[in-house]
Amino acid sequence: MAYLELKNINKTYGVGEQATEVLSNINLSIEEGEFVAIVGFTGSGKTTLVNLINGLLEPTSGEVLFKGEPVKGTSHERGVIFQNYSLLPWLTVEQNVLMAVKEAFPKREKAVWKRKAGHYIEMVGLTPAINKLPKELSGGMRQRVAVARALAMKPDMIIMDEPLGALDALTRGNLQDQILKIWGKDKRTALLITNDVDEGIYMADRIIPLRPGPNATLGPEFKINIERPRDKTDLNDNPVYKKTRNAIIEYLMDIGEERKSEQQNTYVLPDLMPKSFVRV
Repeated sequence: MAYLELKNINKTYGVGEQATEVLSNINLSIEEGEFVAIVGFTGSGKTTLVNLINGLLEPTSGEVLFKGEPVKGTSHERGVIFQNYSLLPWLTVEQNVLMAVKEAFPKREKAVWKRKAGHYIEMVGLTPAINKLPKELSGGMRQRVAVARALAMKPDMIIMDEPLGALDALTRGNLQDQILKIWGKDKRTALLITNDVDEGIYMADRIIPLRPGPNATLGPEFKINIERPRDKTDLNDNPVYKKTRNAIIEYLMDIGEERKSEQQNTYVLPDLMPKSFVRV
């Protein structure tokens, strides 16, 4: 039994002549402890897919199963790191993280809550800013708070909706490594939604493209047969990395041109040259 399973998922917005089928016939299985990345075009329906998995949306048809049970609403078992920060502006860094910890562990003592919150705040390098409000933080720092908050809940599955895209290259690279470190420690199941092909190759066990919508479907999977731990600089000279990257980019460019010719739409390709990697 798959840890997370999407079975014949369709998602439509609107009714009648105004109806638009955003996702069509989505089938996906993720095993416990696996790290999967979904890469796709801007506006292809990636966030809709995330919201179906985390329970914020219900499919028009089909079923989302987590540990064999239908997903009905949100749960701290599935920790989500969103694109935006989603911080409460009147709470400090510590208080924002504490709220998540209390929700996940309501029966624990206050000292345990503070220790857990402090541990993850330190992990993302924000201990000096622990008493600051979000308005006193840079955008990158706010996103680090969001990462700490999600991880502090110790979810069984981490779902990441392009969480690092707005960060500078150094912060982005550091958080990639922190997320991988946490994932590697206890092998929590992870799903990364990204428009950065290199990020997906660096972090995931396999990458699955999401074809552009409407009626977006999942494309063929690309397994990342590169030994862990991975080094960003070494990847540039790794023949498996080069072959995998070229295959994914070629596929994305082909389906982009195909959809463009079919519908006369302009699709924005995923990032192919992110700053977090050194090019040869």
